[in-house]
Amino acid sequence: MLGSTHGTLTTDSRQARVIACGEQRPGPAVHDRVADLDVSGRPLHADVPDLARFFRPGSVAVIGASDAEGRPNTGITRQLLDWAGRVGARVHPVHPTRGSVFGLPCVPSVARLPEPVDLAVLLVADPLPVIGELADAKARFVVVFASGFAETGQAGAEAQERLAEAARDAGVRLLGPNTNLNAFERFREDLTGPAIALITQSGHQGRPVFALQELGIRLSHWAPTGNEADLETADFLSWFAERPEVGAIACYLEGLKDGRAFLLAADRAARRGVPVVAVKVGRTEAGARTAASHTGKLTGADDVVDAALRQYGVIRVDALDELQDTAALLARARPPRSDGVVVYSISGGTGAHVADLATGAGLRLPTLSAEKQAELHQWIPDYLNVANPVDNGGHPVGDERGRKIIDALLADPAVGVLVCPVTGPFPPLSDRLVRDLADAAEETDKLVCVVWGSPAGTEPAYREVLLGSSRVATFRTVGNCLRAVRAWLDHHRFTGGYRSPFDTAPRTPSPSFRKAEALLRPGARLSEHAAKQLLRAYGIRVPREQLVTSAAAAVRAAGQVGYPVVMKASGARIAHKTELGLVKIGLTSASQVRDAYRELTDIARYEDVGLDGVLVCQMIERGVEMMVGVTHDELFGPTVTAGLGGILVEVLRDTAVRVPPFGEEQARAMLDELRGRALLGGVRGRPPADVDALVEVVLRVQRMALELGSHLAELDINPLMVLDRGQGAVALDALVVCR
Repeated sequence: MLGSTHGTLTTDSRQARVIACGEQRPGPAVHDRVADLDVSGRPLHADVPDLARFFRPGSVAVIGASDAEGRPNTGITRQLLDWAGRVGARVHPVHPTRGSVFGLPCVPSVARLPEPVDLAVLLVADPLPVIGELADAKARFVVVFASGFAETGQAGAEAQERLAEAARDAGVRLLGPNTNLNAFERFREDLTGPAIALITQSGHQGRPVFALQELGIRLSHWAPTGNEADLETADFLSWFAERPEVGAIACYLEGLKDGRAFLLAADRAARRGVPVVAVKVGRTEAGARTAASHTGKLTGADDVVDAALRQYGVIRVDALDELQDTAALLARARPPRSDGVVVYSISGGTGAHVADLATGAGLRLPTLSAEKQAELHQWIPDYLNVANPVDNGGHPVGDERGRKIIDALLADPAVGVLVCPVTGPFPPLSDRLVRDLADAAEETDKLVCVVWGSPAGTEPAYREVLLGSSRVATFRTVGNCLRAVRAWLDHHRFTGGYRSPFDTAPRTPSPSFRKAEALLRPGARLSEHAAKQLLRAYGIRVPREQLVTSAAAAVRAAGQVGYPVVMKASGARIAHKTELGLVKIGLTSASQVRDAYRELTDIARYEDVGLDGVLVCQMIERGVEMMVGVTHDELFGPTVTAGLGGILVEVLRDTAVRVPPFGEEQARAMLDELRGRALLGGVRGRPPADVDALVEVVLRVQRMALELGSHLAELDINPLMVLDRGQGAVALDALVVCR
C-alpha cells in the first residue's frame, strides 16, 4: 500500500478519574481539573490511561495456567507464553496444585507471586475472588476472559458491576469480561510504515483487518474490549491517537459505554489528525437488539450516533471489507495535493462506468484542460476521449507511451488522485501497466489507486508488483476504492479546519439560567405561554402576545398587539392545539376576537382541557417554517435537532441532529444536511431567508440544552418562522416537557 508523512452522561467515577489522572497534552494542571467541566457538569478532557505496560508488560501472571493435554486453558497458556517471549515479559504461572507449567515454576496463589506484575490474565470461571488478591500483588492490569456477565441480562450486569467495583477497589484496570486473546496475537515485525491500531468489541470481527498484514499493511495493536466493565473503547482510542507509529485507528463497535468519553477520545484523535474508521452496529432495530444482547451496552439512537461520529470526524463504514480498505488507505496515504480525481483505463466502457460511480460517491472529476488533452493525444489516438475519464485504447500501455501518459496525468495540478481500474488481467499488457503505475507512484506525492478486478488474485502483477509496492493503493472492488478515496479527502478536509468544541464549551451558567430555572416545573409540561417565556429568557424572539382570561381583555390585547392577530388556547395539557380547533388565525376585528375567545374556551371545556388563559398573538405570515428542538439521548445526553417545521416535520422527517457542544460551523452544517435546504435560499421568486438568524437560534437552543439538560426532557420550537434575510426568526409555538 502507501507511504506517509504524518506521524450518556458521564458517571461520577469517570469524572473523578479524569480529575485524578490528567492527560498527556498541554492543558490545565491536575489540581485545576475539578473546575474543568462544562456547564452541565461533564468533563471537557479525556482520561488517557497509560496502556504501555498492558501491551508491553515486564511481568505477567497467568492465573489458572495449565499444560495438561486437552484442557482449554492449556492452549491459552501456550499462546500467552509465546506472546510474552516476543515482548520480553517474565511469566509467572499460578495454579493451586501444579509445581510447574511448561517448565516454568508455578506458584499456588496470587499471594505467592515473586514480584509485582504489570498484567494478570485470569483463566478462571469465577474471577471476582481473585481481583481482590491482585491489590497486594500490585498488579496494574487484569484481563478477564470469562463470560456470563452483562451480555446475559440483569443478573449478569449486576455481577459485572461487582467485578468492576472490585477492580476499582484493588486499584487495577480491567479488560473484559467476555473478551479474548486478540491483544496477544502474533504481529508481524518485518513491516514498516504507519500502522493500523485495531479496537473490537467482538474479536472475530477484527480478523479481516488483522489479515491486512498478509498484504503488507502493518498492525501495531489489537484491543478486544469485550463487555467494557472498566477499560473501554474510549480509553484505547485516546491512547492509540498519541502513538507515533499509529497512522489510523480501525474500530468495530457494538455499543458505547459512555457517549461523552467516546466523543472526547474522538476529539483527541481529530486534534492530532489521526483517522478513525468505524463499523458501528445498530443501524437497524434488529442490529441494535443483537448488539445490546451481545455486549450489554447501550447502542444509542442511530441517527444521534451517526451525527456524533460525523461531528468528530469518525468515518463510519458499513462492512468489514470497507473497514479494511478505508483504514489501510487513511493510515498510509499522504495528505492530498488536490481533490481532483482522474479515471484512467484501457476501455472507454470501464472508464465511463467508474466515472459514474465516482461522481455518485461525491468525488470531483475535473475536465482536463485543452492543453492537457492535446498532450495526451500525442500518445493516445485522437478519436478516444481523454477529457476525464481518459481512455488510452489499450495498446499504449504495452510500450513507453504508457508511462508517459501516467506521468502527464500526475503532473496536472488539477489532479490529486489517479484511479486505474483493471477489470481483469491481460498479460503482458496488464503486467506492464501495473509496473508503470507502481514506478510512477514512487516518484509522485499524489495518490495512485489501482483496482485489480481479477477474481483469482494470484497473478504476479497483483501479488508481486501491486502488493509489493508501498506507494500504490490497491483495491479489489471499485466501490471500496472510491469510498476510501472519498473518506481520505473528507478526513483531511475535516482535520485541516478542525477546532475542538470542548475548548470553547461554556463552563459557567449564563445570566439566562436563573430566569429559566424559575420557570421550570419538574415532571410537568409547560403551557405555550410559559414555554415562550423560557425561550425569551435565552434571547429567542417570540411574537408580541398577551395572555388573557376574558373576552374584553382579549379585545384590548388585540389592539395593543396590532391586527391581524392569532388567538390560541394556552394550557399545560394542550399538545396539539390545531387538531382540537384551539387556534384561530387572521382575526381582524374586535367582534372576531370576542367570538374567538368564547369559541376557544367552549372547546376547552368540552374537551376537558384546563386553560391558563388565551394567547392573543401577533400574526406573522411570511417566512420559512422550521423547527429546532432538544431531546435527551440515553447515551449522549441532550441533543439538538433542526429541520423543516410545521406539519412537514412529521411528514418528511427532514431533520439533522448534533450533540452539544458544537459551534457555528456545525450549526450551519446541520442546515446543509437537510433535503429542503433550498427553501432557505429562496424559491419561486421568494427572497432568501435569514439563515444567520436561524443559526443563532440553533446556538441559543444548544446553550439551553447544555444548561438545562438535566431539567428538560423535551423542547420543541415548531414552527420557528424564519423571515426574509436580515429580518430574523420568530418562535411561533413552543412545547417544553420537564424531566
